[in-house]
Amino acid sequence: MSGTPQKRKVLDTFSLAGKTAVVTGGAGLYGRQIAEALAEAGARTFMASRNQEKLQAQAVAFREAGLDVTAMELDQGSEESVSRLLRHVVDVAGRVDVLVNNAVLRPMADWSSPAEAFARSMQVNATGVFMMTRAFGEHMAAHGSGSIINVGSIQGMVGPDFTLYEGLDWGIPPDYFFHKAGMVNFSRFAASKLGPRGVRVNTISPGGFFNHQDPKFVERYNARTFLGRMAGETDLKGIVVFLASDASAYITGANIAIDAGYTSK
Repeated sequence: MSGTPQKRKVLDTFSLAGKTAVVTGGAGLYGRQIAEALAEAGARTFMASRNQEKLQAQAVAFREAGLDVTAMELDQGSEESVSRLLRHVVDVAGRVDVLVNNAVLRPMADWSSPAEAFARSMQVNATGVFMMTRAFGEHMAAHGSGSIINVGSIQGMVGPDFTLYEGLDWGIPPDYFFHKAGMVNFSRFAASKLGPRGVRVNTISPGGFFNHQDPKFVERYNARTFLGRMAGETDLKGIVVFLASDASAYITGANIAIDAGYTSK
C-alpha cells in the first residue's frame, strides 16, 4: 500500500547513520570507547572536555582510523561553556541527536579531603550534568527526538566494599558515591520532563574497569563478580549504541548496570 511505513530490520535499528552525537570527557577510560562506538555505528561524533591536548590527539587517531570524530572545548562547570558547545555543534552539524554525559571531576582523595573539594566536584559532576542535560535536552525536544545517556557507576547503586582496598594505598572519595547515586534519579526526572517531547534519558552504571591496578585489588574485585573479571576497552560499546539508537526506542528512565553481576551478588 502506498505511503505505508516500511518495517526496519532489527539490525538496521542499531545504526546511527545520519545522527550527531556529543560525548563529554571523550579521551578518558570510558570516553574513548564510547566515542569510538558511536562513530563506528555511523554517528558524526563530537568529543568535548577541558583537556584539549589529549582530546585532540584522540580525535586525530579516530579520524586516521576512518571515523568522523571532532574534538571541542568544554568546561562543564560553566553554563556559558555548555551553551557555547551546543551552539558550535549545531553550527557545524545542524542538530544534536545523542548526548553522553561522561565527564567527571575527581578532586577528592578520600573521606578526609577538604569540604571545598567536595563542593568543586559537585559543580561539574552534579550542576554540570544538569546544565548539559537541560541545554541539550531542550534542543532535542525542539526537534521531537533524541537520546541522553548519563554515565553513572555501580558506586551510585551500592556502598563501597572497603575489604577490596585493605592494605592498599587507595582512597575512596565520598563525593563520587553522592553524585553517581543522584545521577540515577536525576535521569528519571529528566526522562519524565523530556519524554512527552520525544527525548529519552537513561543511565548506565559501569563496574570496575581494568587499568593495571594493584594485582591484589584485581584478584579481589574479580572474585566479587559473576564473570570473574573487570571490564575492558569494549564492554561499554554495545550498551551505548543500543541506548543511542532506535533499537531502544521504548526505553527511558532506566538504569542499566554493566558490572559482570557485581551488584547482583
